[in-house]
Amino acid sequence: MRGGAMSFKIPSVPPTTNKTIRFPNDLIETVENLIRGRDCTFSAFVIAAVRAAVEEVENGDEKRK
Repeated sequence: MRGGAMSFKIPSVPPTTNKTIRFPNDLIETVENLIRGRDCTFSAFVIAAVRAAVEEVENGDEKRK
């Protein structure tokens, strides 16, 4: 490589498991409206939302200790 070029690292995909869950129709419509025209899938939105909720709950639990 020339002159300080960064080396490319092949990204790894985290392991996943398929889960079937039911969403209320109005919530599906709301999420789909929020992500329309953006570079985001329904799954990516839900995963980010669940991560945020888990973090919030975990932080709340830490404060109670």
